[in-house]
Amino acid sequence: MRPPVEHVRVSARGREILIKVKRHTGLEHWNEICRIALCRSLANPTKPPKYEKSGESNIEIEWKTFAGAYKEELAALIILRANIDNIDLTKKDSLPEYFKRHLERGISSLQNVKDLSRLCTNAN
Repeated sequence: MRPPVEHVRVSARGREILIKVKRHTGLEHWNEICRIALCRSLANPTKPPKYEKSGESNIEIEWKTFAGAYKEELAALIILRANIDNIDLTKKDSLPEYFKRHLERGISSLQNVKDLSRLCTNAN
């Protein structure tokens, strides 16, 4: 299955949140935290809002590194959710944009996480 993006890029604001999450949880790799952020957003039943473009950070992760062993499953989940949210996947940039919206919402949901035990729950 084709991935929604070839390279995952995080906004400057998202980078700041990820730095805090790394410090609070002890997780070392951006891809682990971003994968959790994406799953948190996909679990939210509402459509992700448009994110405010605040510039890109220097965090760039290849899809295969971002998704790891779950690259097929994550790609399928994003497409499935896009269909549920009535995203027009015939437009060239709609899937990458939709993925980015989920990623940024998921990262934002992590901003108040204080320890590893709360990272994979909706509780802060």
